[in-house]
Amino acid sequence: MSTLLFVVLLLLLVKHWYIDFVNQTTAEVVNKGVYGSFDGLMHSIKQGVGTAVVLVCFVSSPIVAVLAALFDFVVHYHVDWIKSNYGCKDMTNKTFWSHLGFDQLLHQMTYVVICFLL
Repeated sequence: MSTLLFVVLLLLLVKHWYIDFVNQTTAEVVNKGVYGSFDGLMHSIKQGVGTAVVLVCFVSSPIVAVLAALFDFVVHYHVDWIKSNYGCKDMTNKTFWSHLGFDQLLHQMTYVVICFLL
């Protein structure tokens, strides 16, 4: 992997952590499981916009950054919706942590795919 792709991947992972764990509102957490809800959409839109901001600094075509951002938005939204509706909600249950970890793995794999396609 080139140094540039490594930096892009690192920035995408930091962006993801910040938006998913620091910046996410309570309303976004509560409403991600309601398909089409403003709050769930807003959470994933923030992820997509963050991806676009990272990529526009590194790719020669803004269209590539926008397409990657749309991909991130769509995948992020649906992964979160599935976890919210079918994942364990009991933090004291080991299954909760397995589901949360799998959710985060899928998000991280999204960034690996984006970097691969770059």
